[in-house]
Amino acid sequence: MRVISKLFDSDKRKRTPKHLDSGESATSSSSLSDATTGSSSLHSSLSLQTLPSVPSLQKIPSATVTVSHSVTSSFKLRKRSLPVTCLAVNGGYLFAVSGHEVSIYDRDMCAHLDTFNGQDPFSGTVKSVGFSGEKIFTAHQDGKIGVWKLTAKSGYKQLTTLPTLNDRLRRFALPKNYVQVRRHKKRLWIEHADAVTALAVNDGFIYSVSWDKTLKIWRASDLRCKESIKAHDDAVNAVAVSANGTVYTGSADRRIRVWAKPTGSKRHALVATLEKHKSAVNALALNDDGSVLFSGSCDRSILVWEREDTCDYMAVRGALRGHDKAILSLFNVSDLLLSGSADRTVRIWRRGSDSSYSCLEVLSGHTKPVKSLAAVKDTESDGVVSIVSGSLDGEVKCWKVSVTKPDHSFYTNLVQ
Repeated sequence: MRVISKLFDSDKRKRTPKHLDSGESATSSSSLSDATTGSSSLHSSLSLQTLPSVPSLQKIPSATVTVSHSVTSSFKLRKRSLPVTCLAVNGGYLFAVSGHEVSIYDRDMCAHLDTFNGQDPFSGTVKSVGFSGEKIFTAHQDGKIGVWKLTAKSGYKQLTTLPTLNDRLRRFALPKNYVQVRRHKKRLWIEHADAVTALAVNDGFIYSVSWDKTLKIWRASDLRCKESIKAHDDAVNAVAVSANGTVYTGSADRRIRVWAKPTGSKRHALVATLEKHKSAVNALALNDDGSVLFSGSCDRSILVWEREDTCDYMAVRGALRGHDKAILSLFNVSDLLLSGSADRTVRIWRRGSDSSYSCLEVLSGHTKPVKSLAAVKDTESDGVVSIVSGSLDGEVKCWKVSVTKPDHSFYTNLVQ
């Protein structure tokens, strides 16, 4: 399950780290003022230079491809129109986050079913949602990860928070289990020292990244923290994990780092550092087989990284350009890549047989930056994708997009 992340908070109680001045999104402080005052400061601050040194992979869409779209539903999560910070799909349900509340909707009907975490504003904004088995994981501004489960009697019930009390008790007595997080301040290595910005789930493990610059890996079965890695030199904004367990982290330090377990090792090691972006990396997405990585940044470009035959990591292949402002969210579904931007639009990209990319459609209608995306391929209709977009305007839009090619079988039969 891919999960979408991580910028822009309406919670003013938590300080914004100084290391996020151009990053998280170049984000955190400027986006807050934009979300609350409607000013254009966010848009101007995110208009950073694009990447002229990276070749473009774009071409004009083929005239034989027909694309149509429609808005099937549009709704506000809360009366106060707080920013939509996260969207996630699990089965037939849509999880939409605004502030500290997580709302659940029927994905097909967009009907509201339930809300949880509504009584706990002190945990701060929920930045990401992930799923493993029957458990639901929520990443919070206060550095904790909530663990929830749907029960027959109580609805969505919080089981615990990560790190768990048992995990803390096992480690608190030994000085070696503490790390320096800032001057005169130490914490257990299993604790995040700042906001948890994104979650990813793969093969029974939860991967969390934070403004504290770390990547932590948790085992879903017993909820123990198995690893903590000092991943970057600045806030970590995004994480993606391939099916084979390779981990990608994107940071405000403009780098993407690749992590994997060497043969025979129980711990992840740094495999490669990918450096091409000129500003903070805000979003990551992998294609279905994990052979292509997409990264979105404040430099307005989406970089396409492909696995090289001679190595185990990615090399940049080119850039997708078209957005006027920072890329805030990416989502891959089938052969389509979706990108959400501070320019208030969603773009739909498709890879061609020659490995070039076409922008098939631009979805517009939001009045503020598009912070989060989710999508599902329609199993009943070929070429139809259901897309959900969430914006800092507090609105969620549900789209139906149809991508069709002409049927040449009639002409083929005539020739035969």
